[in-house]
Parts: sequence; structure tokens; C-alpha cells
Amino acid sequence: MKVAILTMFNGLSHTYSLVNVVAEQLEMLLKNGVKTKVIVSQDCNDDERKGVYADERLEWVKVTNKFNGNKIQWHDYSQPDGQVHETFYDEVEVIASDLEEKLLDVDICIMHDIHYQGWHLVHNVAIRKVQEKLQNIKFIAMTHSVPVNRPSNPKWPFSCRYTPMPNTTYVYPTYSGIPALAKQFNVPEGKCRVVHNSLNLKSFMSKEVRSIHDQVDLISPDILIVYPARFTTGKRFEKVASLAGVIKAQTELKVKVLFCDFPSMDTNLDKYKAYIKNIGNSHGLEKTDIFFTSDLGYAEGFPRSSVLELFTLSNLFICPSYSESFGLTVIEASSRGNFLVLNEAVPALEELGKQLKAYFMRWDARNFGYDTKEIYKPSEQAYLKEHASRIVNLMRDNPVIYAKTLARQKYSPQWVWYNQLEPLLHPNK
Repeated sequence: MKVAILTMFNGLSHTYSLVNVVAEQLEMLLKNGVKTKVIVSQDCNDDERKGVYADERLEWVKVTNKFNGNKIQWHDYSQPDGQVHETFYDEVEVIASDLEEKLLDVDICIMHDIHYQGWHLVHNVAIRKVQEKLQNIKFIAMTHSVPVNRPSNPKWPFSCRYTPMPNTTYVYPTYSGIPALAKQFNVPEGKCRVVHNSLNLKSFMSKEVRSIHDQVDLISPDILIVYPARFTTGKRFEKVASLAGVIKAQTELKVKVLFCDFPSMDTNLDKYKAYIKNIGNSHGLEKTDIFFTSDLGYAEGFPRSSVLELFTLSNLFICPSYSESFGLTVIEASSRGNFLVLNEAVPALEELGKQLKAYFMRWDARNFGYDTKEIYKPSEQAYLKEHASRIVNLMRDNPVIYAKTLARQKYSPQWVWYNQLEPLLHPNK
């Protein structure tokens, strides 16, 4: 399968939002091994090609923008009727002939605003002529602005902005716009589809976080827990793993735990890691749900600034630490919008937690001059189950946590590809 992205861009400035939208779709197509060509205007400056637009896997194609040796001037034909300029139809023929040649080897052509924008009327008419000859191509017409009202009796060629083209699916970025889109192009709503604009968080990641994301899926988990700490038994890594495991077992949510660990002389690295993983597994986590940054290329510790960046992706912070003098990571996690679960038996964590309206649980702890030991009735497992359900419900009911998680998951390129864009390319898959 080969896909063409038809944009007729005459520039690639990222201040133009459509340039960014198309870039995200190109990333999706290339990542999933789809042969892709980008069709732009002859006037598009190659020096502006950066990022995915400069990817060697792309076939970069330009469509003529000249007639009789002169540059074609685009006219904004947004009105539903009137007169086109004198050379309009001649320009249509020249553009259609070139487009036909450029689309001969294509299976699917995704058009961006070609059927919508008034200044693309000449390309709109041209692509309809191409479609008559290349009827094997499936067309996808994407609209990125609010649909316009359909006039009662549109006249050719202005009617091209209000009538469907054969073998074409009409697409809008939100469900709310589908009725208006269907009315503009006079098609049944059932023939229209939605493809969201995506939020590519990876493109904003530092190289350190990107290197972790290349090894661990940080985008799709329902519950993402990041726990940075010196790798010592006093930080109670296994308690994080056990609560995370119970949350997964109780709710069947997708849970990932990323420990940002740095070495401690008093702890056997391999034995303690094996113990933590076994505890997590016994409570419901899979082996692929627990990760240590020390195993992912950062044996001496993960950069602190990058830990803060990870907190922008995570949504649950669990601190069952045996002892804390302050608990700076609690502040860091809260500043990035994480739901806080803290050990109430540690004075410093209780103090911080009350100010931050954290959720409290109780684990063994060191107090001032004495240690405390928790006794769970009927069992620690029952205690974890009770609190796991409460935590998940509170997170779901918290609008900030919920929105943060949904934005990371549902509007990611990965989600948009598998749920919206790929089904358009493979409707029978």
C-alpha cells in the first residue's frame, strides 16, 4: 500500500497549525511502515524541510504551479457563486495533468482542506478530474476548520466545495462537527469519520526521557507510577510494587511502574531487584510492568531534571518510605499533577501530605526516637485491596488527574493511529 498526503503547502512554517497536523500523520505512517509521498506546491521551499518533512523515507513531490510560464495566483473562492478568473479552467487542466502523473502509483490519497478552502478551488476541481481517471484510488478528504453552511443550489465550479467526490470519505477532527460536515458536502453522517489531532508528547521529551520511552511505553498505561529513590530497603520499593500489583489485579487497568533508582552501598542490587519483581508479580504485575532506570542505561542514576519530566507523564505517586526528613520527591510529584499516596506513619510525610491533601496509607516507619510497626487485620493483602479500590476511584473522580491521563493516552499518535487513522486505510482489517 502506498499513501499520498496532498496538502499543496507552499511553505512549512510550524506557525501554520496544519503543518504540525500533517507532520503527526506522517510520523504515524512512517512508524508503521507505510510507503508515503507528500505532494506540495511547486513553490514550497525545500530549505524549510525539517524534522519528519526531511525524513529520507518520504517521497517528496511537487505539483506545478505555473501556467504559460507564469506563477498561478490562487484566488479565494469562498463564496457559493460568482465568476472565476479567466484562466481558471486552463489552470485546472495543467494541475490535473500533473496530479494524475503524481498519483499513478498511489492506493490512497489523503487530502487536507483541498475540498474545503476557497483558495484551493482550482485544486479541488483538478483532483475531481483526476479521480474520474484514477478510480482505483481511495480518497480521504480532511477538513480542519468549522464546516460552512451549504447553499441551496450551488453552481459549478463553486459547488465542488459543497458536493461529494466519488470514492471519498470525509473526515473531521471532532465528533461534534460531523453533522455540519455531512451537511456541507451533502453526504450521510455514516460516511464521515473522525480523526483527532494528536498530541505527540515524545516530540517534547528530553533525550533521556525519550531513551526510556523507547524501551518502556510511557504513554498508554492507565496508571503510570514513577518512584525515584536511593536504592535501599528503607525506601520500600517492594511496597510500591505490591500496591501497584493489587491495583492492576483489582481493576484490570494497564499499570506500569518505573523506578528511578540510584545505587546504595548497603543494598545488594540484584537480590533486591529480584525481590521487588517477585513481590510485584505475586500481587498482580507482569514482569513487563516493572522497570528500573538502572537497567535502561542509567546505572548511576537518572538525571533529576528528567525525573521531573517523567512526573509530567505519570499520574500516581506512591511513597511508602520507612523514613524521611522532608520528602522532596513528594513536592516534585505534586507539582506535576500526580495523585499522592503517602506513608502517614512518617512524620515528615504526614506533614507534607496534610498540606497537599494527599491520600494516606500506613506502613512500618521510623518516628522521632522510636520505630512503628503496622499490624493489618485481617491481612495486609486485604488492606491493599481496600485502598487500591479507593485510590483508583478517587483518581477517576479527580478532573485534573483524569484529564491529564486521557490527554496522554487518547490523544497520542499511537491511539489516533490504531483507533482512527489506520482503520481508514484498512477498513476491512
